[in-house]
Amino acid sequence: MDNYFYSYREMISRRGLTDHTMKSYCTYILAYLGYLSDVLRKDPVDVTWQELRDYIKWLQKTRQLNDRTINTAISQLRFFTIYVLHRPWDSTQLHFVNSIPIFLLFLLKRKSGSSFPHTMPDLKQKTLVTVMYFSGLRIGEVCHPRYEHIKRKQMRIYIPRLKNRSDRYAILSQNALQMLTEYWYAYDKATGWLFPKQFDSEKPIDTFYLSRHIHAHEDRLEWEHRLTCHSFRHAFGTHFYEKGTADKLIDIIYYVAIPFYLDCVFKGLCPSDKVHLAQALI
Repeated sequence: MDNYFYSYREMISRRGLTDHTMKSYCTYILAYLGYLSDVLRKDPVDVTWQELRDYIKWLQKTRQLNDRTINTAISQLRFFTIYVLHRPWDSTQLHFVNSIPIFLLFLLKRKSGSSFPHTMPDLKQKTLVTVMYFSGLRIGEVCHPRYEHIKRKQMRIYIPRLKNRSDRYAILSQNALQMLTEYWYAYDKATGWLFPKQFDSEKPIDTFYLSRHIHAHEDRLEWEHRLTCHSFRHAFGTHFYEKGTADKLIDIIYYVAIPFYLDCVFKGLCPSDKVHLAQALI
């Protein structure tokens, strides 16, 4: 079974995934190969579609996995079948679970996006949420910046290879810079991780830290638990759109991937779009 796993890991590594995602996907195939070895005692090439369906039922019954996790397992079985076993995948034989509820993401109003972090009692939490909203960062991006990633002169935040392993720059608005500066002076002018763990400054805070305190602040405000960390990034892009910012420009602000790209594009913008981009940095 080891050879199958090594082949899978080699193939999945070519997709440019993060280490965390790679490790997560590998656990699905390790579990499957373990099932074949310990329960079915069969080689993967000899497994029938019925046995694949039985495996998914076994996961649902014994592991009590939710539908989203089951679909991820099916997705990795599909990848394993096509790229490791070199066999076609018949989606009619093993369906994805369709009972996943679709939730509409709660959209913060522009006033709430600004006021929510400023009413938080802790300066670190206030800074994290402010930067997340005014720079449109993902939760993993806002929790893991280092001092040298904050480019004050260029008004940018360097985001090293996180999602999809691509470096990018996010805008550093005046609001975000002001909060970061206040936090930096209050927290001993950190030169490593900007938001280290309380008892281990060599490691950045966990993403769970921020989610937990956002929900705690909703309780203080007597709000329903409707916010997620991604709500602030979603609001960031939506509020630009509501201002009349061009779609192309929102893409630039939202997903700037290479340092010189923003400068090149700025030179080619019409005057009104240049104004919108300048406003994005305020």
